[in-house]
Amino acid sequence: MQPIQLQWIDYTILIAYVAFVLGIGWALARYMKTSSDFLTSARSIPTWVTGLAFISANLGALELVGMAASGAKYGIATAHFYWVGAIPAMIFLAVFMMPFYYGSKARSVPEYLKMRFDERVRALNSIAFAVMTIFASGISMNALAKLLNQLLGWNYNFGLLICSGVVLIYVLKGGLTSAIYTEVLQFFMIVLGFAPVVYLGLKDVGGWGAMNHSLQAVAVNPSTLYLKDAGTTYAANAWTSAWQPVLAGPANNPMGVDWFAMIFGLGFVLSFGYWCTNFLVVQRAMAAKNMTAARNTPLVAAVPKMFFPFLVIVPGMIAVALTSMPDKNYRIPPPIISQQNYNNAIATVRNASAANADAVKAVGDALGKKVDSGKILSLVAANKAHQLTDTQVQQGLYNSIAENYYDGVILSLVKKYCPPGLFGLALTALLASFMSGMAGNVTAFNTVFTYDLYQAYFAPGRSDRHYFLTGKVITVVGIVLSMGAAYFASMYDNAMDIIQLVFGFVNAPLFATFLLGMFWKRTTGTGAFIGLFCGIAGSAVFHSLTIAHGNLPGIKGGYLHVAQEFPSEMAQNFWLAAFAFIVCFTFTLVISLATSRTKSDADLKGLVYSLTPKIVDNNQPWYMRPSIVGTVLLIVCVILNFIFW
Repeated sequence: MQPIQLQWIDYTILIAYVAFVLGIGWALARYMKTSSDFLTSARSIPTWVTGLAFISANLGALELVGMAASGAKYGIATAHFYWVGAIPAMIFLAVFMMPFYYGSKARSVPEYLKMRFDERVRALNSIAFAVMTIFASGISMNALAKLLNQLLGWNYNFGLLICSGVVLIYVLKGGLTSAIYTEVLQFFMIVLGFAPVVYLGLKDVGGWGAMNHSLQAVAVNPSTLYLKDAGTTYAANAWTSAWQPVLAGPANNPMGVDWFAMIFGLGFVLSFGYWCTNFLVVQRAMAAKNMTAARNTPLVAAVPKMFFPFLVIVPGMIAVALTSMPDKNYRIPPPIISQQNYNNAIATVRNASAANADAVKAVGDALGKKVDSGKILSLVAANKAHQLTDTQVQQGLYNSIAENYYDGVILSLVKKYCPPGLFGLALTALLASFMSGMAGNVTAFNTVFTYDLYQAYFAPGRSDRHYFLTGKVITVVGIVLSMGAAYFASMYDNAMDIIQLVFGFVNAPLFATFLLGMFWKRTTGTGAFIGLFCGIAGSAVFHSLTIAHGNLPGIKGGYLHVAQEFPSEMAQNFWLAAFAFIVCFTFTLVISLATSRTKSDADLKGLVYSLTPKIVDNNQPWYMRPSIVGTVLLIVCVILNFIFW
């Protein structure tokens, strides 16, 4: 994609948004007087605010860039990340787990683990969670820097610095409260910015029915759009049906997963591990003003979450349909290639003595990417017949690259459909989503590091002012470390693939620890610690012995030995999460039976389900009762699954 020039109206919208979020930080700065104010919002936020912040904290690169990328790469089956991999877990969090989190007065998830088990479990989870948040924040930063590079031509490093600086300023000023209120604004910006892109894209492809018809043709031979290797073929509904291709087996769907990996790996382990134990999202609910507000926070978030596939996944499906229509002059963007490589390839095309296999290899080597031999042969022949301009040759090279950069899908659609004004709104929505993800992870990181590592082990017993200033310093450290993680994330072509890998390492085994700890009072601290450690180590071992098809052994897996190859990186992630959960669950169970309890039933009151008085909410109207609202939401979720069966 060639960079485009912003018009004055685009700059006006963008600058107004940045000024507004900075203003929120400045306005809240005067209320930040204690470490509790800065790091936990002193539990004072109303339900509708925490609910929208709960979902918005998850609306970073994972949601907009990653889901659009997965929509193109895997089709409507990506909706399982919502209807299987989010809604049930959010309801479970509201009904069963928030009473423990909020009622225990814990300031973080690791602090709850200390209350339930011991310091060892808290320390291990704190370190693992801190690493995870840095990587998650880095994924958002990487996607944002690439966005600014592709759309506006900004230098990658410059874009990284500018946007990190904006997030740093408003989080430093207003702490968690600033991040939460900014996330509410970002939620509305995202909806307003992307709804027009979906509408215009669907209109361009001829509507929902025409899009599905195009995708059915693509599924029969996906290699024509470089979606799969040559010779791969699927049933016509591979991109348009959510369940039938999955039930048919991993060879029959582009995600390469079966029903067990989908339901157990995603729907149980990754889903419940993320939504129920990830302090990034739980922190928003813990900032609510009372227990009722805290329990209703995930339920408020579940309502828009249920319908977000139509906003974030459908653009990826539109991109595939457009690519299959030659008259639309569009393709899923290829990987980003430096202008120097393009210049070398242009020179190679001009110097080619004949349109043959040697010319194809030389051009591919110059670009550094896999190329479509037929298109390169045609380009060389066309240039020899009538010398093309450099611009024409470069466009031909762009179209001949036989790889897709899926994270570029949403950016390319914004550029294609948004005129001045609407482009500024969509660009601002993208910025809002990335800043939301960055701010959410940074505020979770500074809280866990300050309370669960620094205060607990390095500087206990200091003044509140000391921890308040420490939280601010750690905020800066978190931003800097996230920038380093952004460069690692740049090696993946789909943000969703890498974020699920990170969650598999950390959240999957942690959920096993929580499940046993909250619902089985016999679970011991020693069992939880060894089980959690073995679960995380098991993730590393599994990753080192497996790889996804098309990847070389190295940072994406198989670095010790390739014992198993999966059809896709997502399939590898699902099975890794399932393996980590089983390892942690098994070790925790066995070692707990072999070791003695160190905490009595009285110590565990309010921390274990069987020892905690049940909350009676009969005095609340029905629409405020989590069990009733959760049941209604679950029924709607089941209906959506059947509609797109």
